[in-house]
Amino acid sequence: MAAVGAATIRASGLASMTDKEFKRLSEFIHSEVGIKLPSSKKVMVEARLQKRLRTLGMPGYRQYYEFLFSPRGLDEELVHLIDVITTNTTEFFREPRHFEVLTQDVLPAWRAAYGPARPFRLWSAGCSTGEEPYTLSIVLSEFALRMQGFRFSIMATDISTRVLSLAKNGVYPEERLAKMSIELKRRYFLRSKDKSRKLVRLIPELRKSIDFRRLNFMEPFSFPEPLDTIFCRNVMIYFDRATQEQLLQKFCMQLRPGGFLFIGHSESLTGMDLPLRQHAPTVYKKI
Repeated sequence: MAAVGAATIRASGLASMTDKEFKRLSEFIHSEVGIKLPSSKKVMVEARLQKRLRTLGMPGYRQYYEFLFSPRGLDEELVHLIDVITTNTTEFFREPRHFEVLTQDVLPAWRAAYGPARPFRLWSAGCSTGEEPYTLSIVLSEFALRMQGFRFSIMATDISTRVLSLAKNGVYPEERLAKMSIELKRRYFLRSKDKSRKLVRLIPELRKSIDFRRLNFMEPFSFPEPLDTIFCRNVMIYFDRATQEQLLQKFCMQLRPGGFLFIGHSESLTGMDLPLRQHAPTVYKKI
């Protein structure tokens, strides 16, 4: 019997992805959305794409690429490809020290400087399924209860249309609130009428407080008003160093002087030429 080659049909009925095909795909993804896919991710990408191939009725990756790189494919398929390759891991009050810094340092200083003159403007960049921006809305709402006249606006963006749809809906398994106090659960969440489903939903006021949008970091972006704070946590780990620095420069252009940037605890700005100084671990202030 002949040796089994790389293109052998698998049990799934699809031919395996060749190294050349993976290289072409990874270069395309890097150029379009900035995500770096090393060769070690080939098996993962191949497995995740199989469902798309079945949905599209395509027998192999060659046919998929022919479609993807066509004018119609670039217009219709790119959003689905991004949904397939992106990993979305998040939770309510993740990395809780950040919310302490926001409440104890950032908000009181902002309040002292601006009072009720304008709303506090915050961006959750790479918001995934919504736990981060909703946590931020809870934190800011709690601050507003103590500080009369305090107003805020939250913009939340992600490149994945799938996770944005989930985020906008604001429905989560009740177990996701395990680390949250009873007071916050009662104040900001509604339980499903069907008790067996064990689902909760953010109250309408919180859902309305967030402007969810799709945004690709690799494309030009700007906002009409300078931002007071940006949360971009555990997103840049998927980018190479050059892409990270380019993105951070864009962030700095959107921050007002004195504004704050929060990044993930596994991320670093060391060695980058940016108008930022460290305020706390993984928290930076624009100078």
